Amino acid sequence: MRTFIALELPELFEDEVTALARQLRDVVDGRFMRRETYHVTLAFLGEVDEMGVHDAMAALDETCAGRAAVELVPDGLGTFGRPRDATLWLGLRPVPELLALAGDVRVALDAYGVAYDRKAFRPHITLARRARMPRGELPTLVFPESGQATCVTLFKSELSSEGATYKPLYTIELAS
Repeated sequence: MRTFIALELPELFEDEVTALARQLRDVVDGRFMRRETYHVTLAFLGEVDEMGVHDAMAALDETCAGRAAVELVPDGLGTFGRPRDATLWLGLRPVPELLALAGDVRVALDAYGVAYDRKAFRPHITLARRARMPRGELPTLVFPESGQATCVTLFKSELSSEGATYKPLYTIELAS
């Protein structure tokens, strides 16, 4: 099964990300993500078997035990890809706690022998795919206030013609 480990967004923060996406829909063409798909990927595992899922859960237990909530601080918009076919995202400031969590999750995955995509961690929330960015400046946008993420989840990703659906397989609560 196709899997990834991510921080879930706190509800108020998610509300504000949704409001930002609504503002962007007025000026950016693309396939905007559904609210329930917003998250911060810590490690993309890709295809794993049942043993890999078990080992990823153990890695999360080890990494997240006693760990405090992580601050999510919006840090502007960015894109991956070409301006006429981009992935549009809301960047998050790479605060030490967020970087440490992502790094520790990856170290634990290595220790358990769970393969993952080794691209450098770049904290962001995907807002739209196949986005065509307008030329020139974007209008003034209202960005989310900072929030505290308290859930680290191993998700199963199911792809369909309507886009991806993410199902939680295992969640660890961070201390708030």
